[in-house]
Order: sequence, then structure tokens, then C-alpha cells
Amino acid sequence: MVAPPQSPPSRGSKRPGRAAPKTSLGQRRGGRSAAGATTAPASVSRGGNFWLLITLVGVLCMIGVVMVFSASSITSLQLFGSPWHYLVREWIWLALGWAGLFVASKVHHSVWRRITPVFMWGSVALLVVVLVPGVGVSAGGATRWIGTSTVQIQPSELAKLALVFFAADVLDRRAGRGPWLYQAAPVLSVLALVGALVMVQPDMGTTMVVAVVAASMLFAAGIPGRWMMGMGACAVIGAFGLAKASPYRWRRITAFLHPFAHPYNSGYQSVEGLVALSNGHLVGDGIGASLASYGYLPNAQTDFIFAVIGEETGLVGGLFVSGLFATLVLVGVRIAAKAPTRYAYLLATGITAWIASQAVINIGAVVGIFPVTGVPLPFVSFGGSALVISLFGVGVLANIAKNPRA
Repeated sequence: MVAPPQSPPSRGSKRPGRAAPKTSLGQRRGGRSAAGATTAPASVSRGGNFWLLITLVGVLCMIGVVMVFSASSITSLQLFGSPWHYLVREWIWLALGWAGLFVASKVHHSVWRRITPVFMWGSVALLVVVLVPGVGVSAGGATRWIGTSTVQIQPSELAKLALVFFAADVLDRRAGRGPWLYQAAPVLSVLALVGALVMVQPDMGTTMVVAVVAASMLFAAGIPGRWMMGMGACAVIGAFGLAKASPYRWRRITAFLHPFAHPYNSGYQSVEGLVALSNGHLVGDGIGASLASYGYLPNAQTDFIFAVIGEETGLVGGLFVSGLFATLVLVGVRIAAKAPTRYAYLLATGITAWIASQAVINIGAVVGIFPVTGVPLPFVSFGGSALVISLFGVGVLANIAKNPRA
């Protein structure tokens, strides 16, 4: 675990030993230290993580544009009479998302701390509104959206970012004050509230993501590992009980274990995803040549976009996209390690855990090691509120990268 940055001593505090010699102008600009070692200018470390983060996300977004069009053009032609329907919407959501990323990267990350309570409780209110009959929009047996047939937002996506801001604020303010439960109690309470509202929709995938985000931030804040393991065990037992209580939910969750036993109902999507991946072999069938894009694979442009990538670009393309996400997570860890304050450190940890957990859950579901939960692949799946809010979160992470610890 990366140690969080400590707050600087107050001006009035006495420091033992002699005062450090003043740094010369040449050293500040990247000259040589007294020991003869070359010191890099601050702009080098500042720009490295920032531009690497932006480049990785940009490449993933461009891959997403190509694959969304390839996976949806035939379905779009059948449903809307035009192959461009999903592609045009994808560009619109991307434009909004990158505008949000630009703004968030320019605004200092500490500014968002001031509106954290409004942000957090506003997202909780929207989660409640979704459940109001006649207000929430239902699809595929779940009620997760609000809006019209033209524009819809998913409040649970907003709740992910709100939880990151809330947990970073609380864990920073309560650091070193009282026992660990005093520090963690507000985060655990909000996690339970958000998790319950999301599960009612139902949306087990998002519940898993917010749980991983909260656990990662608690661990990064220094909550004892044995208590984290105990709470994790209780959460697993509770999730098992909720799944077992509903026969439909239990069949859907366990279908990934033996998908070919029920290839025409609960295991259909998993089977088609595995078939698509197997058809890709090493280098794939080529962009636009997948059978999955002809309607055999449900939600090909959203939840199962990775299966289309595997079929059209093969093992090479699948490993390349997975490698991009792995590198993105490593960059997020580096940004957190160089964060200027404890609050920024926790913020970067939460955003990185959010992107990492969502990518792992999505890819894991497609390759058959996790249940199918409906979690989109960040920056690659067909856009909407998930794409816009994820890019905004990357903008906050980029701002932290622009202001590293000295």
C-alpha cells in the first residue's frame, strides 16, 4: 500500500537540526545537486503522468468508437433504418465527456470538496427517484434510468463518483482522530445506503463496483486489514443470501458456471460471448466481420463489447485492450503516490479503483469467470451517463497529476 502524504508542519513548529540550505536557481530548474546527481525539473514528473493518462484514455475511447460502430451498425439499420444511429450518439456522448474531462482537469480538485455533501445526497435522491413508479425507465427487467426516450441518465453512475468524493473527504478529515470505526463509519453507512438502493433496481454489478471502491479507499486510509477482511466476509455472506432469496437472480448469477447447460435462456448471453471469443483465434476475423454484430449476441455494443473485440481482433486485440487498462491502473497508482495531499491521494485511489474494478468485472463476465452483471467496459462500451461521468472522473485524476507532491 502506498503511504498517504502527510500534512506539512505548521509554521510555528520547531524543527530539530540545522535548516536546510537554500536551493539555487539552477537546481530548481533541473541543474545538479550538491552530490552531483541530476535533478529533474518538476514539469517533467508533472507532465509525464498527466499526458500518459490522457493518451491511454484517448486510445481506449477511439477503440470504443470503432468497435461500437462495428458491433451496432446492422442492429441500428434494423431498428432505426440507419447504420449511423449508435455511432452519432457515441460521438455526442464522447464530446460531452471530453468537455467534462477538460473542465475537471483545469479546476483544482479541492474545489469539488466544497460541494461534496450536495453531490452525495443529490445522487442518493436521484437513486430514490428512479424507484418511483412512472418516473424510472425500465429495460431488460431492471429500472435504472430517468429521462425521456431521447436522453436518459443512470443515477447509479453518478453515485459512484459521489461516493469517491464523500469517502475521500471523510477519511481525510477524520484521519488520526479516534478509533478506525470512527473514521470508517460514515463511509460504511453511505455504502450500505447506496448499495441497498442500487440492488433494488436491481443492479448487482454497480453494487459490486461501489463496494470495491469503498473498500479500496478504506484500505488506503489505513483501516486495519483484519477488520477489512471481516467486513468483506460479511458482505459476501449477505450477497449470497440476497441472491439465494430470489430464484431468478440465483439462476442468472450462477449461469456463468455452466452456461452451456442452459444455452437458450439464462446462459444464452454467456454462450454467445464465448463463441464470439473463440471465433477470433489469434488475430481475429477483421473489423466489421464478426457474427456477433449480426444480432446473435445481445448488448454487443454495451456490456459485451469485449466479445466483439475478441472476435474481430483476436487474442492479440483482446490482450492489447487489457494491457491498456492495466497500464491505466498503474498510472493511477503513480498519480496517487505523488498526490500533494491526503485528500488528493484518497481521491486518486478511489477513481483508479473504480475504473479498475469495472474493467475487471466486465472482461471477467465476457470470458466466463464472473457472472453477467451488466457493467459496461469503461471508455469502450456504447456511451451515455457512464461514459460522461467516467471521463469527468479521469479529469479529476488528471488535475491531481498536474499538481504532484514536491
